[in-house]
Amino acid sequence: MMIQVLKSKLHRVKITQADINYVGSVTIDEALMEAANIIEGEKVLIVDNDNGERFETYVIPGKRDSGQICLNGAAARKCLVGDTVIIISFALMDFEEAKTFKPTVVFPVDNKV
Repeated sequence: MMIQVLKSKLHRVKITQADINYVGSVTIDEALMEAANIIEGEKVLIVDNDNGERFETYVIPGKRDSGQICLNGAAARKCLVGDTVIIISFALMDFEEAKTFKPTVVFPVDNKV
């Protein structure tokens, strides 16, 4: 049996930008992506702690060490710049493997690793 489990989490980062005219996705500082073991194109769930919104999108890399978290396209309407969000990715794995899997959880300070 395969189940979906938490793979990675950026816990409590701030939205720094919103660009409604972009094609779509969330831009994340490359250093944050690496720290959280998240790759370009990966599907993520974004949870806004300020307004309760929850939505899925995909990741594109932003400038390293910039602290950038930019919502693009339709996602830009879901949160405000300055909102605190949690960015979560999941993995599909065998039930037995999932029992011992340890997710990567990052607690950035001011959007820095």
